[in-house]
Amino acid sequence: QVRLVESGGGLVQPGGSLRLSCAAPGTILSTFTLYTMGWYRQAPGKQRELVATFTSDGGTNYVDAVKGRFTISKNNSRKMVYLQMNNLKPEDTAVYYCKGTAGSTDSWGQGTQVTVSS
Repeated sequence: QVRLVESGGGLVQPGGSLRLSCAAPGTILSTFTLYTMGWYRQAPGKQRELVATFTSDGGTNYVDAVKGRFTISKNNSRKMVYLQMNNLKPEDTAVYYCKGTAGSTDSWGQGTQVTVSS
């Protein structure tokens, strides 16, 4: 497993933007690149759901609710994964988690809270 640390959450008004970051401190680059990275979220009283992820062939996949508003990106040399969130809506309020998958191994960060409210 790898250690993942999210940052960038906070309180934002509807229509605003945030960029979440996920770092993999202490992980060497060759290990980090083995992991397929993604972002998930969990709202109060709801199950954790996929938000955006890279696919095994290097593409991206988004849940329908965020298509056109969120963008996942990564910088392998910095061992970072990002989630740019634009036009945020109150229903985007959740704890956002970074996840890395390599084979049958999943690694999760501790999560960062995103609250969209006026």
